[in-house]
Amino acid sequence: MQSTITEIAPDLYRISTFHPDFGIQFNQFLIKDTEPFLMHTGFKKMFATTQEAVASIIDPTKLRWIGFSHFEPDECGALNEWLAIAPQAQALGSFVGAMVMLNDFADRAPRVLADGEVLAIGQHRLRFLSTPQVPHGWDSGLYFDETTRTLLCSDLFFQPGDPEPLTGADIVSQAKEAIQGGLTGPMAKDMPYTPYTDSTLRRLAALAPTTLATMHGSSFRGDGQKAILELAMVLKDLLSTSEGGSSG
Repeated sequence: MQSTITEIAPDLYRISTFHPDFGIQFNQFLIKDTEPFLMHTGFKKMFATTQEAVASIIDPTKLRWIGFSHFEPDECGALNEWLAIAPQAQALGSFVGAMVMLNDFADRAPRVLADGEVLAIGQHRLRFLSTPQVPHGWDSGLYFDETTRTLLCSDLFFQPGDPEPLTGADIVSQAKEAIQGGLTGPMAKDMPYTPYTDSTLRRLAALAPTTLATMHGSSFRGDGQKAILELAMVLKDLLSTSEGGSSG
């Protein structure tokens, strides 16, 4: 497998690898700055591919921060491989993520970020947002690059296949189709609908991002606030009913 690299915002690079066995893209995002930041490590078994792609942008040993949304192999499976080659690298995560997973899993102690805390990595400022169960996992959190107004949104806006790196077209409809197709499949209920889902998505929309960096599928350039609010309605319509959950 080979990765495709696209600069989707100034000094923010999308590293995309299509995995034929899964039929989807696995995307990491690298911010090139004084203290380089990588969002998602990718699978442990894909480390060599990801490392090669990162090396075409920066010296991998200079990586400083590693972020991800929730504890899952495609999000952080290769974390310790990165910690081994980058002596200053440190994982970032929520209090829950550190206490329940990272403090034991990571070979080096993580840095815990409070909800709303801003991490300055040079020219870029990353705001951490605690988002339990959005997209899934009680340790979930997302990052907003205030400098480029990019929301690193993990599994939100999931799109199957191997689509283009960056689009201004509608990605909500594609995400809706994927959710509808998965409601009765083996991956059903991978995104729970809780009493906090809608308010969490509205909080993300209020950031008014202009770029949405999606982990699976095309990244989006345009009115991110509108796209997130539309996705919130889709999730409310499809998931709150199917799971018998609250629509509050």
